[in-house]
Amino acid sequence: MPEQYVIPQFIDAEDKIFGPITARQFIILIVVFLIDFILFRLLSFTTFLLIGIPLIAIGGIVAFVRINGAPFHYFLLNIIQTLKKPRLRVWSREYTDSELRELIKIEPPVPSIRVRRKAFTATSRLQEITLVVNTGGIYKPEE
Repeated sequence: MPEQYVIPQFIDAEDKIFGPITARQFIILIVVFLIDFILFRLLSFTTFLLIGIPLIAIGGIVAFVRINGAPFHYFLLNIIQTLKKPRLRVWSREYTDSELRELIKIEPPVPSIRVRRKAFTATSRLQEITLVVNTGGIYKPEE
């Protein structure tokens, strides 16, 4: 009997560290809270509130929101890549409009079709096989 192996079922699921929080989410939250702590120490309290609270909200969105089953940072990367691509695609014209109209009017030549035919043999192969079968293998056809 062949050996049986256990096949992992959830290979795309991230490992959980603390309850439902994954390692990626934990690292994102730690970085956001460290930046907020530095802002708290460097800025006045009102400025810190104006910058720090939106920063925590953005960090929470990046850490926990999923779009179409993918983490939010993949969505952000896709937006950046889309914005980098040109929106307008220009066809590089080599011919003028009048030249194109004339090219359309010209009908392409009809390709000639050559049919290859096999040369007919003087005797039929079927007749030779019939003779071999009827004579029980005594008749040997010329090869």
